[in-house]
Amino acid sequence: MPFAVRRFAGVVGFSVCALAASRASGQTVPWRIGRWNPDSFGNQRVVVQVPGTPDASVRVVIPWRRRDSDPAAKRWILTDNSNRRIANALALSLTRDSIDVVFQPVAGRGTYYLYYLPYVGTVKSNYPKISYPGPDSIWAAEWAITARRSAATLPRARVAAFEAVDSMSQRWPMEVPATESERAALQDRLTANTPFAVVVEDRSRPVRMRTDVPLIWTARGTGIVLLGPALHDEYYVFQLAVWTPVALDSIAVHYADARGRATRVAASAFSCINTSGVNWLGVAMAPVVKVAAGNIAPLWCGMMIPATGGADTLAVHAVVTAAGGRSVDVPFQVAVGSERVIHHGDDEPWRLSRLRWLNSQLGASGPPTPPYTAVRPIAGGYHILGRDLLVDAVGFPRQLRSFFSRDLALGPTAHPLLAHPLVLQVERSNGQVLPWQGGGVTATKSTTARQSFHAHGTQAGLDLDVHGDLDFDGNLEYHVALIATRTMAVRDVRLEVPIVAGTARYFMGMNLVGARAPASYHWTWDVTHNQDAFWIGDVDGGMQLTFKDEHYVRPLNTNFYQQSPLVMPRSWANDGHGSCTFAAQPGEYLASCGSGARTLAAHDTLWYNFRVLVTPFHPADTKTHFATRYYHAYVPVDTVRAAGANLVNVHHATAINPWLNYPFLRADAMRAYADSLHAAGMRLKIYYTVRELSNRAPEFWALRSLGTEVLAGGPGGGHSWLQEHVVDNYLPGWVVPKLRDVTLVTNGISRWHNYYVEGLQWLTEHAGVDGIYLDDVAFDRATMLRIRRVLAAHGTPGERIDLHSANQYDHNDGFASSANLYMEHFPFIDRLWFGEGFNYDSPPAYWLVEMSGLPFGLMGEMLEGGGNPWRGMLFGMTNRIPWTGGDPRELWKAWDAFGIVDAKMRGWWNPDAPVQTGRQDVLATSYVRANRTLVAVASWARDTTAVTLRINWRALHLDSTRVRITAPAITGFQPARTFRLGEPVPVAPGHGWLIRLDPFDARSRVR
Repeated sequence: MPFAVRRFAGVVGFSVCALAASRASGQTVPWRIGRWNPDSFGNQRVVVQVPGTPDASVRVVIPWRRRDSDPAAKRWILTDNSNRRIANALALSLTRDSIDVVFQPVAGRGTYYLYYLPYVGTVKSNYPKISYPGPDSIWAAEWAITARRSAATLPRARVAAFEAVDSMSQRWPMEVPATESERAALQDRLTANTPFAVVVEDRSRPVRMRTDVPLIWTARGTGIVLLGPALHDEYYVFQLAVWTPVALDSIAVHYADARGRATRVAASAFSCINTSGVNWLGVAMAPVVKVAAGNIAPLWCGMMIPATGGADTLAVHAVVTAAGGRSVDVPFQVAVGSERVIHHGDDEPWRLSRLRWLNSQLGASGPPTPPYTAVRPIAGGYHILGRDLLVDAVGFPRQLRSFFSRDLALGPTAHPLLAHPLVLQVERSNGQVLPWQGGGVTATKSTTARQSFHAHGTQAGLDLDVHGDLDFDGNLEYHVALIATRTMAVRDVRLEVPIVAGTARYFMGMNLVGARAPASYHWTWDVTHNQDAFWIGDVDGGMQLTFKDEHYVRPLNTNFYQQSPLVMPRSWANDGHGSCTFAAQPGEYLASCGSGARTLAAHDTLWYNFRVLVTPFHPADTKTHFATRYYHAYVPVDTVRAAGANLVNVHHATAINPWLNYPFLRADAMRAYADSLHAAGMRLKIYYTVRELSNRAPEFWALRSLGTEVLAGGPGGGHSWLQEHVVDNYLPGWVVPKLRDVTLVTNGISRWHNYYVEGLQWLTEHAGVDGIYLDDVAFDRATMLRIRRVLAAHGTPGERIDLHSANQYDHNDGFASSANLYMEHFPFIDRLWFGEGFNYDSPPAYWLVEMSGLPFGLMGEMLEGGGNPWRGMLFGMTNRIPWTGGDPRELWKAWDAFGIVDAKMRGWWNPDAPVQTGRQDVLATSYVRANRTLVAVASWARDTTAVTLRINWRALHLDSTRVRITAPAITGFQPARTFRLGEPVPVAPGHGWLIRLDPFDARSRVR
């Protein structure tokens, strides 16, 4: 097979399918792709040719150059060409460098295979548990004695090839290590005149091994390295691999201007993702890069080639420095072609030009997104959509007011949420509580999207420094510094939140699922629980409080919480002494969250940060909800049309979106599908989030070079690909066995969010995507806002983001209610789909708070077992085609026949609902149009019961003497039936009705 040779930093490089020089055998052996079942034999094998007419045994020395640390502790298997295992095969020696094997070629001359990483375990699982069995001995004892005695004189078999089961498992060229002697000789040569070595590598050969040197580096030549070709207007990426005999700290890269005959690249056009960047909040960062003695650390760098010019060769000069004044000059060249690349190379992911997206701030600023209005100052505070914040002299809320009604709409009159001002109280050791003396609030920054303010308070021995940020969606962040001016003991520092009694109807969080607010309840901090927040309120007003400190880090979620749990806030948790109590009192409901007794040292600062989310965030958009019908599968457009759906969600592991959270490699096919949907008046959303990342991402190894900044650290294990290539310090994610799509879990906050936002814009522009389907969320609200801005700029009407979550209320997820966990994202999404593990036999309050989205201005759908269609209609919920347990198409037809898109939803939760049952276990929600009403009735009663509907005819604008009361036939839901006025409606347990109230004229014809 021909191979390409090119000079890279003095290293002679070979293409991936090249021939590898094997010093141990004196052979030239190809590395290539083979075909076999990896779940039976593993991912790697050696092809051995037995020549001539073999005797009883043959011998072969295989220079396998393994990178795993203890190959002698792992099984190897020798088979013939039919994959029948050779029993008589033994290793005379076995090291990381080679294996010396004697075996009996029972099939005669021809091809044999030595598989050297066979594994066992749950290979078909989405979370496989894989292990590598130890060696076994199945040879005949007499044969083994003879084989050992005659080994020196046995005929030799030939190593014909090294094979990997697929391209992702290929070890050549960057995972084939040099031997210790080769490594030592190379290190002596490279560091003869420098304190450490820097090897320039092409972007196509990412450095993968930290403690081993690639064999190809040992064939390095001399002279200036030539990289490329780059194209004009390309962000051209390369690697500077630091290899050091001694530990290095604070590594940095500096550049001079690069020059060619007619082309110049300013030093400012270079960047390195490992040494500098901008985090997901827009804050400049300078990561500290360290390299342990004997290790290799690749620095991924790039340069922006000028947009115009002809073919040229740039002379580049970099200097890599480390603490202690040590430095290495790195001159190299980059060939630049005459062509110009589009979009800086971003349309071709293999170019890795997208690495600069890690520092993007796309969508980080801008005006409020629809339907929100600007943050507007008012007397004593601020106004946002449907809510007021009034602040006291130290900046805390003295009142929160809501303009929302229990009919999910905005009204002209505000109602208070707080019974009296919220306050941070310090209780002294003698029980005394002093008031804060505040000087008033000062505005510090004002935009239409955010109002920031500062205030200061004092009392004897204490200072309070308060910084607040109110965002247009109802997010209110407080950074509160409590500073002791002298040492003092305190019994408690607590936040008192007195809520109007009529508002405190429902509760969720702090180890309680969504339900009626408890009359009294006590909670303490516990790291095994992902519970640092609670929500309390009603559909017309409420608030979530989240408690943080200056070290807050977003924990992992969705099966991974226990691997990276909540960092307990030093202030609030106070080593387990912190707690919250909740109690119904006359006229108010008091939430009191304190940190317990402690001693405040003089000049010590404790950060009692907290966040308030004021709900609902916006009116519920029932019109769009009922008009949008999901088909949650990649199917032909005609199938979608026949089902009556108009929005397709394309999951991962599909033909146009195969790789989890990396939907860029089939963009042309995705675009074609999107165009066909658009032509039919439909829209496309795709599965795209950041919780895990596929190993198919071309940027994978560059992200791995960032340590645990993007890819979360962890115990390793999981799929064989991870164990053999990533090796250690990672957290295995979801696997699609059929596609061998293997993922790693990403961190909750990182620069990958910057990339993600840029990626979404690229998808809207180049793949025709109209929105995204989020399968749980692993980023913060700042990123969600940026996503919303990108989609809003795209201009697609209707729903853009829907959020699915499995029920997170279990041990692995830290017993977090999904709605409470993700509430910070609710202002910017359009629909909920909650989800696996949700119990549809739960009480109505649980439905309302945990699943429906209605108290937050959202609406939702059902999933687990198809949900309960009768109860679902109380909340405007159906299941989603084609997922399990139900089919909403007949309900959709009934909706359309009634005209539900134009109806106003009047729910059972409203004491003034126009249709009621008079029971707590059989409820009714009305969908009211100008001249007709659709009434949903559903039961939680244990037995069949009959209810007489209590109808406020005036509120419905209907004449009770001229109304026809019917239940239309809906297949799978209800039979047709007509009811007389006042006739009891029989309701079976867990079932219900959809009943129409239609006026009729003198000829008894329905209008």
